[in-house]
Amino acid sequence: MVLPLSRGVWPCAKSRAQITETSFCFCIAPREAMTPPPSPAIESGAAAAGYGRRRRHVLLFPLPYQGHINPMFRLAGVLHARGFAVTVFHTHFNAPDAARHPEYRFVPVPDGASGPRPVSVEDVVQHILALNGACEAAFRDRLAAVLDEYSRDAVTCLVADAHLLRMVEVASRLAVPTLVLRTGSAACFAGFVAYPLLCDKGYLPVQESSQLDMPVSELPPYRVRDLMHVGRDGHELMCELLARAVAAVKLSSGLILNTFDAIEAPELAKLRRDLAVPVFDIGPLHKFSPAAGGSLLRQDRSCLEWLDAQAPESVLYVSFGSLACMGARELEETAWGIAGSGVPFLWVVRPGLVRGCAPHEPTRLPEGFDAVTRGRGVVVAWAPQEEALRHRAVGGFWTHCGWNSMAESLGEGVPMLCRPSFGDQMGNARYVEHVWEVGFEVGDGGVELERGAVEAAIRRLMAESDGAEMRARARELKKAAAECTGEAGSSELAIVKMVAHMLSM
Repeated sequence: MVLPLSRGVWPCAKSRAQITETSFCFCIAPREAMTPPPSPAIESGAAAAGYGRRRRHVLLFPLPYQGHINPMFRLAGVLHARGFAVTVFHTHFNAPDAARHPEYRFVPVPDGASGPRPVSVEDVVQHILALNGACEAAFRDRLAAVLDEYSRDAVTCLVADAHLLRMVEVASRLAVPTLVLRTGSAACFAGFVAYPLLCDKGYLPVQESSQLDMPVSELPPYRVRDLMHVGRDGHELMCELLARAVAAVKLSSGLILNTFDAIEAPELAKLRRDLAVPVFDIGPLHKFSPAAGGSLLRQDRSCLEWLDAQAPESVLYVSFGSLACMGARELEETAWGIAGSGVPFLWVVRPGLVRGCAPHEPTRLPEGFDAVTRGRGVVVAWAPQEEALRHRAVGGFWTHCGWNSMAESLGEGVPMLCRPSFGDQMGNARYVEHVWEVGFEVGDGGVELERGAVEAAIRRLMAESDGAEMRARARELKKAAAECTGEAGSSELAIVKMVAHMLSM
């Protein structure tokens, strides 16, 4: 017998589950231990989401990484604003802070994992695949309990991350309609779909370095180096990861993308030709749902006061995301390049930024850096990025090219320096430089940074004429994003269609 759930948050362990680098051991608790306590009746209220006098429920399950949690919570904000009650399933690993979202209901799903956090790209891929299997049974029980409490008619659908195929399969077996959120670009997902063909044609796995600059004629403007790959040893893992994401989308009733027509019209058209499910381009999501509160790290908001005192478009904002790492020497060269540029800066130096350091170990900058840059720059462990990019003082963004950062920067009209690290970041950087022409890559891809190159790149973006031209083009994309997200804009209309699609399932 499945008992009803309690409203609010289920108890969960305070410690975050962690994953070993080379192996995974998952132990799902017995069903009785996962059975929630009884709950009071579901709330009723004003008519919402087109369901008489009862609210329709949408269920969400993000992949537990920062770059996937943020857009899912922004989507939650969009749906909640349109009348849906929101229930968030989540793993214990990187669990969101439920206290920051009292308007949502949170349902923890045991992941049974132990060991250190994944560090390398291969570790992360293995972790994603392992989480699917580890959470499947527990998610099935919890989803059944939710359906029992809410009633199936009240549950509109499950929106799952594209990398959670097993959760999509569970929902399908329980007759719950699903949509899939892919947190990258349309171009990137087109690469997922084409991956078997690219392998058949010999682009992948990469056999030698001379192959990296070969154009991929099937996916212009990509070169081989811009595709998702992790070398020959991890090739089969990558194939499995991407194939499962495509399978999740094909099993679902629709694909949701945090992108917009003004920057990816041809790529969106290609996906609509290649996929048999509707595609909803509803980005940039931060324009619809700002400050969604999905950050796993504590933001240091004092930097905004410092920005208030800076001249317009004078500050370089530097952040390499929540997962990308660099070597100790590269950090040192980056620091001295920033120092030597003479440009004011706001630099996010998060714990664990240096490769090989513990995730919570503070990152130390070179001795003397603070003295040389005092009064000209601010270093914080984590920043409110959305607000920083929107600030009038910020004139450039040095980024790892994660898609959320791309969408936020394009939406706020900020040109970019690119230092991609892994995954879809190389392809994103390619679009920044060669399609949108709003930035360029720092150094030669794969080659360790040198302070002179860093210094020159910063000055080019922030002080030279071609940097000013990139800034002007970025402003035009900001206007385009505003039009897409405004009344009767393409993204606003896509949201209307998505909600109607959800209510029709």
